[in-house]
Amino acid sequence: MVSFSTFVRSDGAPIYTQIVQFIQRGIAAGTILSGDELPSRRVLSALLGVNPNTIQKAYRILEDEGLIQSHSGAKSCVSASPEQREKIREQLLCDDVRKLIQALRQSGVEKAEAAALVERLWDES
Repeated sequence: MVSFSTFVRSDGAPIYTQIVQFIQRGIAAGTILSGDELPSRRVLSALLGVNPNTIQKAYRILEDEGLIQSHSGAKSCVSASPEQREKIREQLLCDDVRKLIQALRQSGVEKAEAAALVERLWDES
């Protein structure tokens, strides 16, 4: 069963988008695997304190992307292929790096300074 214990709501993005990204990131990281069951829409809506329609919207997006399969009266399961996992990983990493680059540019940071900062912080972690 996919756990939402590490899910943290943030401001700015709609909650259904955050749920989709949480599952995508789990798939990309390998912490959510093909075949894993998702909580029911009602259980997850109660857990997160959101309307069941919000969960339905998130699950529908994941179904449309081919990342989960849902059947009437049955649990929804992750169905991401290794190719989909790599595609999601690449997309999420590129999105994150683009946001970082934009923030650095807005702060007046030059490319060499940004690279040195990433190198230093990478080694600290």
